[in-house]
Amino acid sequence: MILRILKYTFVSLGCLFIILILLSLTSAPFWTWYNMSTKHAGIHRPPDAIILLGGGGMPSESGLIRCWYAAKAANHFTRAKVIIALPGDIKDSLSSINGMKKELILRGIAGDRILLEDSGTNTRAQAINVKKLIADFYSTTHSHTSSIQHPASSILIVTSPEHLYRAVLTFKKAGFRRVDGLPAFESAIESDITFNDRMLGGRRWMPPIGKNITIRYQFWTQLHYEQLVIREWLAVVYYKLKGWI
Repeated sequence: MILRILKYTFVSLGCLFIILILLSLTSAPFWTWYNMSTKHAGIHRPPDAIILLGGGGMPSESGLIRCWYAAKAANHFTRAKVIIALPGDIKDSLSSINGMKKELILRGIAGDRILLEDSGTNTRAQAINVKKLIADFYSTTHSHTSSIQHPASSILIVTSPEHLYRAVLTFKKAGFRRVDGLPAFESAIESDITFNDRMLGGRRWMPPIGKNITIRYQFWTQLHYEQLVIREWLAVVYYKLKGWI
């Protein structure tokens, strides 16, 4: 009985592996990721607060690109406060959350516009803590002197593309009524990156791949999109079952 279960398990995993490999030869993983990323994307009104959800440490690819988008939005919506939500020690000048703040300041955002939410360790906790942070800020500064009007006022979330869908729904569930999203998309290189294998020399018995972008890059990129989508789907299911979205 156990051997039969193991047999079917390995066969199922093998079939799944083959399906994922075949899909990685197509553009389906990208479009699945893209559609998830843009479902709640868009800026429909000037935000009272821009919520920058931290990714990795600083510097990191995810941290820097999110800061770039958040600074671009903050420089456009100059009345909006910027709230960085990333667990860390705000007393440590070398912590990642302070690193993100410094990056925003380098990009022209005044330090007094930036608030820090340093205790939330997942999106649900960050949404709850940001709501409390805004409420506390509102109560101490009063509406006529603050650019943040109320916890349920308009916010703009900046995060990684695949995370935006879950983030927007999580903040809405936490009580924010007007939630827009800005996905931190990367930009693809514009240049033609094919090359002539023979002109570069080397062993001639190796198959030429200089003009095969699929093998060199696209196959691996699609595998990466599959990993992002599967992980996020599982997170969305968990959040749904927990009642957080």
